[in-house]
Amino acid sequence: MLNLPNALASLRILLAPLMFWVILNPELFTDNGFDITWNYYVASLVFVLASATDFFDGYIAREWNQATMLGAILDPLADKMLTLAAFLGLMMTGAASAWAIYIIIVRELFITGIRTIAVSEGLSVKASLAGKVKTVAQMVAIGFLLMHWSFGVELLWFAVFLTVYSGAEYLYGFRKALLGESLS
Repeated sequence: MLNLPNALASLRILLAPLMFWVILNPELFTDNGFDITWNYYVASLVFVLASATDFFDGYIAREWNQATMLGAILDPLADKMLTLAAFLGLMMTGAASAWAIYIIIVRELFITGIRTIAVSEGLSVKASLAGKVKTVAQMVAIGFLLMHWSFGVELLWFAVFLTVYSGAEYLYGFRKALLGESLS
Protein backbone atom coordinates (compact mmCIF):
# COMPACT_ATOMS: atom_id res chain seq x y z
CA MET A 1 0.00 0.00 0.00
CA LEU A 2 1.44 3.36 -1.03
CA ASN A 3 0.64 5.86 1.71
CA LEU A 4 2.52 9.04 2.69
CA PRO A 5 5.13 7.30 4.91
CA ASN A 6 5.87 4.76 2.16
CA ALA A 7 6.06 7.54 -0.43
CA LEU A 8 8.60 9.37 1.75
CA ALA A 9 10.70 6.20 2.11
CA SER A 10 10.48 5.74 -1.67
CA LEU A 11 11.64 9.33 -2.16
CA ARG A 12 14.65 8.58 0.07
CA ILE A 13 15.45 5.60 -2.15
CA LEU A 14 15.39 7.90 -5.20
CA LEU A 15 17.48 10.62 -3.53
CA ALA A 16 20.28 8.20 -2.54
CA PRO A 17 21.65 7.63 -6.08
CA LEU A 18 21.20 11.34 -6.89
CA MET A 19 23.38 12.27 -3.91
CA PHE A 20 25.91 9.57 -4.87
CA TRP A 21 26.07 11.00 -8.40
CA VAL A 22 26.58 14.56 -7.11
CA ILE A 23 29.38 13.43 -4.78
CA LEU A 24 31.18 11.68 -7.64
CA ASN A 25 30.78 14.49 -10.18
CA PRO A 26 32.25 17.71 -8.73
CA GLU A 27 33.23 18.79 -12.24
CA LEU A 28 29.58 19.71 -12.79
CA PHE A 29 30.34 22.73 -10.63
CA THR A 30 34.04 23.33 -11.15
CA ASP A 31 33.83 23.10 -14.97
CA ASN A 32 31.13 25.75 -14.90
CA GLY A 33 33.12 28.24 -12.83
CA PHE A 34 31.74 27.37 -9.42
CA ASP A 35 33.92 26.59 -6.45
CA ILE A 36 34.15 22.93 -5.36
CA THR A 37 32.26 23.86 -2.20
CA TRP A 38 29.07 24.02 -4.30
CA ASN A 39 29.44 20.30 -4.84
CA TYR A 40 29.61 19.89 -1.05
CA TYR A 41 26.54 22.10 -0.56
CA VAL A 42 24.38 20.32 -3.13
CA ALA A 43 25.36 16.81 -1.94
CA SER A 44 24.70 17.89 1.67
CA LEU A 45 21.34 19.44 0.75
CA VAL A 46 20.20 16.23 -0.95
CA PHE A 47 21.42 14.23 2.06
CA VAL A 48 19.60 16.48 4.55
CA LEU A 49 16.37 16.33 2.54
CA ALA A 50 16.60 12.55 2.30
CA SER A 51 17.42 12.27 6.01
CA ALA A 52 14.41 14.42 6.89
CA THR A 53 12.16 11.92 5.10
CA ASP A 54 13.48 9.27 7.51
CA PHE A 55 12.19 11.21 10.50
CA PHE A 56 8.87 12.13 8.92
CA ASP A 57 7.98 8.74 7.46
CA GLY A 58 8.32 7.08 10.86
CA TYR A 59 6.54 9.90 12.69
CA ILE A 60 3.62 9.98 10.27
CA ALA A 61 3.32 6.18 10.20
CA ARG A 62 3.06 6.08 14.00
CA GLU A 63 0.92 9.19 14.56
CA TRP A 64 -1.52 8.59 11.69
CA ASN A 65 -1.60 4.82 12.22
CA GLN A 66 -0.26 4.20 8.71
CA ALA A 67 2.36 1.57 9.51
CA THR A 68 2.41 -1.16 6.84
CA MET A 69 4.43 -4.27 6.07
CA LEU A 70 5.73 -2.49 2.95
CA GLY A 71 6.87 0.39 5.15
CA ALA A 72 8.63 -2.01 7.52
CA ILE A 73 10.65 -3.21 4.52
CA LEU A 74 11.08 0.12 2.70
CA ASP A 75 12.22 2.22 5.67
CA PRO A 76 15.35 0.25 6.67
CA LEU A 77 16.14 -0.39 2.99
CA ALA A 78 15.94 3.32 2.23
CA ASP A 79 18.10 4.12 5.28
CA LYS A 80 20.80 1.71 4.15
CA MET A 81 20.67 2.90 0.56
CA LEU A 82 21.12 6.51 1.68
CA THR A 83 23.92 5.95 4.17
CA LEU A 84 25.78 3.49 1.97
CA ALA A 85 25.50 5.79 -1.05
CA ALA A 86 26.99 8.60 1.03
CA PHE A 87 29.72 6.44 2.57
CA LEU A 88 30.71 4.83 -0.72
CA GLY A 89 30.79 8.20 -2.49
CA LEU A 90 32.90 9.69 0.29
CA MET A 91 35.24 6.71 0.22
CA MET A 92 35.60 6.87 -3.56
CA THR A 93 36.52 10.56 -3.39
CA GLY A 94 39.04 9.95 -0.59
CA ALA A 95 37.03 11.76 2.08
CA ALA A 96 36.36 8.62 4.16
CA SER A 97 38.48 5.67 5.26
CA ALA A 98 37.95 2.49 3.23
CA TRP A 99 38.36 0.43 6.43
CA ALA A 100 35.69 2.41 8.26
CA ILE A 101 33.28 2.00 5.36
CA TYR A 102 34.10 -1.71 5.06
CA ILE A 103 33.30 -2.26 8.75
CA ILE A 104 30.01 -0.38 8.44
CA ILE A 105 28.96 -2.27 5.29
CA VAL A 106 29.83 -5.67 6.77
CA ARG A 107 27.86 -4.90 9.94
CA GLU A 108 24.84 -3.70 7.96
CA LEU A 109 24.83 -6.81 5.75
CA PHE A 110 25.32 -9.10 8.74
CA ILE A 111 22.51 -7.53 10.76
CA THR A 112 20.23 -7.54 7.72
CA GLY A 113 20.83 -11.30 7.48
CA ILE A 114 20.12 -11.74 11.19
CA ARG A 115 16.92 -9.69 10.85
CA THR A 116 15.81 -11.94 8.00
CA ILE A 117 16.34 -15.01 10.16
CA ALA A 118 14.53 -13.34 13.07
CA VAL A 119 11.50 -12.57 10.91
CA SER A 120 11.43 -16.18 9.65
CA GLU A 121 11.45 -17.34 13.29
CA GLY A 122 8.65 -14.94 14.20
CA LEU A 123 10.91 -12.83 16.43
CA SER A 124 10.70 -9.06 16.91
CA VAL A 125 13.14 -7.08 14.77
CA LYS A 126 12.65 -3.61 16.21
CA ALA A 127 15.64 -1.28 16.26
CA SER A 128 17.32 -0.83 19.63
CA LEU A 129 18.26 2.50 21.17
CA ALA A 130 21.90 1.76 20.29
CA GLY A 131 20.86 1.14 16.69
CA LYS A 132 19.05 4.48 16.55
CA VAL A 133 22.01 6.30 18.11
CA LYS A 134 24.27 4.54 15.58
CA THR A 135 22.12 5.84 12.74
CA VAL A 136 22.26 9.41 14.07
CA ALA A 137 26.03 9.17 14.55
CA GLN A 138 26.45 7.89 10.99
CA MET A 139 24.30 10.71 9.61
CA VAL A 140 26.20 13.37 11.56
CA ALA A 141 29.52 11.91 10.37
CA ILE A 142 28.26 11.90 6.79
CA GLY A 143 27.20 15.54 7.09
CA PHE A 144 30.60 16.59 8.40
CA LEU A 145 32.42 14.55 5.77
CA LEU A 146 30.24 15.86 2.92
CA MET A 147 31.01 19.42 3.98
CA HIS A 148 34.70 18.60 4.59
CA TRP A 149 34.42 20.06 8.08
CA SER A 150 36.83 19.47 10.94
CA PHE A 151 36.26 16.35 13.03
CA GLY A 152 34.54 14.50 10.17
CA VAL A 153 37.07 11.67 10.32
CA GLU A 154 36.83 11.43 14.11
CA LEU A 155 33.04 11.38 13.91
CA LEU A 156 33.24 8.63 11.30
CA TRP A 157 35.33 6.44 13.61
CA PHE A 158 32.97 7.17 16.50
CA ALA A 159 30.11 6.05 14.22
CA VAL A 160 32.10 2.90 13.40
CA PHE A 161 32.44 2.15 17.11
CA LEU A 162 28.69 2.62 17.65
CA THR A 163 28.00 0.54 14.54
CA VAL A 164 30.02 -2.39 15.90
CA TYR A 165 28.58 -1.98 19.40
CA SER A 166 24.96 -1.86 18.23
CA GLY A 167 25.61 -4.85 15.97
CA ALA A 168 26.98 -6.85 18.90
CA GLU A 169 24.04 -5.77 21.03
CA TYR A 170 21.63 -6.82 18.30
CA LEU A 171 23.36 -10.19 17.92
CA TYR A 172 23.24 -10.76 21.69
CA GLY A 173 19.53 -9.91 21.78
CA PHE A 174 18.85 -12.18 18.82
CA ARG A 175 20.74 -15.07 20.44
CA LYS A 176 18.86 -14.53 23.69
CA ALA A 177 15.51 -14.47 21.85
CA LEU A 178 16.38 -17.64 19.95
CA LEU A 179 17.31 -19.46 23.16
CA GLY A 180 14.12 -18.23 24.81
CA GLU A 181 12.08 -19.44 21.86
CA SER A 182 13.71 -22.87 21.87
CA LEU A 183 13.03 -23.37 25.59
CA SER A 184 9.26 -22.90 25.35
